[in-house]
Amino acid sequence: MSTPTVSSKGWVVIPSEIRKRYGIKPGDRIQLVDYGGLVALVPALPDPILQSRGILGGGPSLTKALLEERQAEKESEEAKLQPAKAAASG
Repeated sequence: MSTPTVSSKGWVVIPSEIRKRYGIKPGDRIQLVDYGGLVALVPALPDPILQSRGILGGGPSLTKALLEERQAEKESEEAKLQPAKAAASG
């Protein structure tokens, strides 16, 4: 673990070992994240929308589950109405 020093201008040099490990190159953007008492340097994503695409993939489809649940509710409600319709017509 290294302990860089903050300059009078607020600059901090990220050690080369860390830059290499995380692929940080000159000109890359870094985000500072405050975790309430802990500050983290996080490489900024060049295109966060494109790079996060598919992050939730692989799990069950919530849309499909919702549609199936709605269909089951509809069928249940229709089954409840069938005796009332039969009594009214007969």
